[in-house]
Amino acid sequence: MSAAAGGPGQFSTASLVVHQARYDLRVFRRDPRARGFTLALPVLLLVLFGSIFRHDSFTYAGVTIPGDAYYAPRMIVLGLTGASLSNLLINLVSKRETGALKRRRATPVRPIVLIGGDLATAVVSALSIAIVLTLIAWIAFSTHPGGAGLLAALLAVVVGAIALGSVAYALSPFVPSVDAAGPLTMLVMFAVNAISGIYVPENLFPQWIRDVAQVLPIRPLAVAMQSAFDPATNGGRTFAWSDLGIVLIWGVAAAAFAVRRFVWTPTQQ
Repeated sequence: MSAAAGGPGQFSTASLVVHQARYDLRVFRRDPRARGFTLALPVLLLVLFGSIFRHDSFTYAGVTIPGDAYYAPRMIVLGLTGASLSNLLINLVSKRETGALKRRRATPVRPIVLIGGDLATAVVSALSIAIVLTLIAWIAFSTHPGGAGLLAALLAVVVGAIALGSVAYALSPFVPSVDAAGPLTMLVMFAVNAISGIYVPENLFPQWIRDVAQVLPIRPLAVAMQSAFDPATNGGRTFAWSDLGIVLIWGVAAAAFAVRRFVWTPTQQ
């Protein structure tokens, strides 16, 4: 189809990505499972953990911080992870096995538009969740990042969403079916989140478990978000560049792997 006839050549890649992201966001808003998994759970856990532990103190990175100040950034990471990794991974497998990815791949729209739409949706969803949780933490528990901390939190959300979205693309070939996608994703993410200090203080785990968690993307992302809320936990530095670097490395490696191994056609015939 020619550009004059209204085909995709008439539009820039950026405008097509925006159009695709708007469609994906509309689908996300209409999906109660996605909303519950990515927004309701972090909000519930923030209110629950923040209320239970607000008068307790945790020792983190050699600094004593209130329990609610510990959980606020970690619930943001939980919501971010749900939006950009768990939800996207389940959707990719569902679209692949129902043939939606194959049909999209057969259209004149370039793959970069579809992938860009998914990543843009992940970023917007993650930012929305982060804003909601930050407001709840601010109003209910009086914990929030300062001026520079807001920029650091924003950077962590954007880098984390894009990197974890790339990880979702890289992991999707290993999920064999729609039925396995939900339970398998929830099980793996619960384990990774647990050892990364999302649910319980990480100093309760043996050192070797913390060392394993540090090379995975979730704990470094949580460290970066914690630094945005409380720079004292990062030696007074608001931006945890080394931890964000680990997250970014995961994103680049996952993107490189997905370019070679991502599957557009159903695996279950």
